[in-house]
Amino acid sequence: MSEILTSIHSRRVGIDKDDNLVLPKGSLSPLNGTATAAAGAATLNASAGVVTSEALTTAAGADYALTLSSDKIAAGDMVFASVDNGTNTTEGIAVHRISPSAGQVIIRVRNTHATVALNGTIKISFFVIKA
Repeated sequence: MSEILTSIHSRRVGIDKDDNLVLPKGSLSPLNGTATAAAGAATLNASAGVVTSEALTTAAGADYALTLSSDKIAAGDMVFASVDNGTNTTEGIAVHRISPSAGQVIIRVRNTHATVALNGTIKISFFVIKA
């Protein structure tokens, strides 16, 4: 079902014919998927999903950079990401920087532990809000 309403402030909100959530500035699509990275790169042509990294040994205080290629990402889009452990048991990982561009996004994850390297996979969840 498609229904898009306009508020008294002239803001559009609703669900379009493709089941995307229409927001005042863009839309959020439920199209999602999963991928596994190799050598810091993965391809997932979806506007939301989870990427599992390769086994990591990222040093304390250093960043792991994931280059995610997707035909759903454009330079002006907003990309949001979170990170969780896969097989990694080192505590202290955080999304450090997200840099979208045409057809890809680079997501940097920092190992915030003071002394211990990462020791396994991590899972990076993301979603895209179109510009």
